[in-house]
Amino acid sequence: MEALQFVDSVPRWLVSKALGGIWKGVFWSPLACLRYRQVPEPTLPGPEWVRVKTRYSGICGSDMNLILLHDSPSTSPFASFPFTIGHENVGTVAEAGAEVTGFRVGDRVVVDPMLPCEVRGISPRCRLCERGDHSICENFTRGNLSPGMLTGSCRDTGGGWSPYFLAHRSQLLHVPDNVTDEQAVLVDPFASSLHALMRHYPAPDQTSLVVGAGVIGLGVVAGLRALGHRGRIVVLARHGFQADLARQYGADEVVRTGPGYVNRMADALGTRTLKTMIGKPVLENGADVVYECVGSSGSIDDALRFGGRGGKVVLVGLASVPRSVDWSFIWLKELQVVGSFCYSTEEYRGARVRTYAVALDLMARGEVDLSPLLTHRFRLREYRKAFQTLTDKKNSRVVKAAFVFD
Repeated sequence: MEALQFVDSVPRWLVSKALGGIWKGVFWSPLACLRYRQVPEPTLPGPEWVRVKTRYSGICGSDMNLILLHDSPSTSPFASFPFTIGHENVGTVAEAGAEVTGFRVGDRVVVDPMLPCEVRGISPRCRLCERGDHSICENFTRGNLSPGMLTGSCRDTGGGWSPYFLAHRSQLLHVPDNVTDEQAVLVDPFASSLHALMRHYPAPDQTSLVVGAGVIGLGVVAGLRALGHRGRIVVLARHGFQADLARQYGADEVVRTGPGYVNRMADALGTRTLKTMIGKPVLENGADVVYECVGSSGSIDDALRFGGRGGKVVLVGLASVPRSVDWSFIWLKELQVVGSFCYSTEEYRGARVRTYAVALDLMARGEVDLSPLLTHRFRLREYRKAFQTLTDKKNSRVVKAAFVFD
């Protein structure tokens, strides 16, 4: 079967890095670490596993970071090569092991891609998995699987950028009948947004700032409103089409980047700018809670710059190694800076619930519909066109792209 895989070739990495500044297409050329190839169909490794037939597999910002070689080398021990990419998945059960209960062939499922203790056959589970914090499991390099934090970074499980991949029974969730495949493929990014905002939920009288209006930032806005938050939400957006969507999902005000945006942000947050000797102005105060949803050096700098005194900055966007970030705002304003990785377990309607299940429930209840964000679909063989589209958002107006399979 066809698959898009990432290989750990130092020569390919060096050549791509050297040419990437003048030729973006090198990252999906024959010279790249990304390889389009034929691989065997996966077989069940045990009775607790299923084989999933992919319907949609999203192209995440983290996948683009990987392809464009923006990831920190510090993450490489938590992957096993070569691996088939793709962790945002909806599909059907094609084969089920003898000990899989509650799921049968033909069931429509999403797969929580985390690969913590239970998936790895580790018992007793680590202290973090025991308390439900699967996203920071202590054993991503141990157990009966090769290293990998997620499906789509482990050579043993495969990934959604192929017609079939493997999943442990603990990873499966049924897709409700009234949730379309087009909504279900958005469960993963929405769950990433929900994990950040549910762990760091603003008080009713607080102002939230969402930096970035891609699929994660829009998910934060939609999630806050779906969970009943009525406080003020300001969004910093790069493109006009993103600004329009932010307003549709509940933002009170949207500030566009570009000349003078720091002053416009000060007005939106009800504060004033202070002139510096050189460089961008600073804000006298700022937002109570900032959700940084891009992961670039510039967006991290903005998040810290626009945070209010004694406020909180939640780093949601998967960042490359940041440069040119003014960290002085952390101590100057006594900011609390916290990270948020993927999804885990949340307090929801009086119970401890997986973040994926929260996302599905909000969709099934009609509280949120993110399907309009799935703006582009591609066959796997069209991967070059897909990545060109995603690196030209201004012209393509892409929000979320996904590979589609029959």
